[in-house]
Amino acid sequence: MAARPLHVRAEHDTSFMENGLVVHFGDEADCWVIDPGLPPHAERMADYIHRHSLTAKAILLTHAHGDHIAGIDELRNWLGPLPLYLAREEWPFLTDPALNLSADFGFGLTVSPDNLHDLVPGDVLALDGSDWTVLDTSGHSPGGRSFYCPDAGVVVVGDALFAGFIGRTDFAYSDHNRLIRNIRKHLLSLPDETRVVPGHGPRTTIGREKQSNPFLE
Repeated sequence: MAARPLHVRAEHDTSFMENGLVVHFGDEADCWVIDPGLPPHAERMADYIHRHSLTAKAILLTHAHGDHIAGIDELRNWLGPLPLYLAREEWPFLTDPALNLSADFGFGLTVSPDNLHDLVPGDVLALDGSDWTVLDTSGHSPGGRSFYCPDAGVVVVGDALFAGFIGRTDFAYSDHNRLIRNIRKHLLSLPDETRVVPGHGPRTTIGREKQSNPFLE
């Protein structure tokens, strides 16, 4: 386990109850923001970062649906021009409301693609002395990614896997079989005790989902 406990602070919006995260090891440390969504995400995240004397190093996106990207521009207004990490397959989603699905809900969202970096499966990202492996969990969307920290025993999975459920695959660009393959290969292969932080709903563990998730039987 990591020398210091990992803190995964979740904020929620009132429309989609998406889990926007601030991830860090202790106060006065570096942090990441993951999937900043609709208000009040950005303001609450910025306030949390300031109250704990954190230094935001980057925004990471598990995927680029509107409820996971809506807070990017506001958060950058609060915290500065943070680098943005997203799988290249979904870069067009940032500026296309049809692709990011916000057009379906009537708010036509676009966000700035400035300072954009690819998330390549197998790459390792560093946060405050910890290593996080980028996992391919596409299928819900074309470039879905998860972030696994073995030392902390945590994987952030976005909308690939939920407690007792999996991500929707009824969108035009979704691929159900691909999602199931990636969950089995890249998530269920992790240690059973690994804590799973999904994009919506409660946290779970890999072992629990192996045993009881009806979509993975």
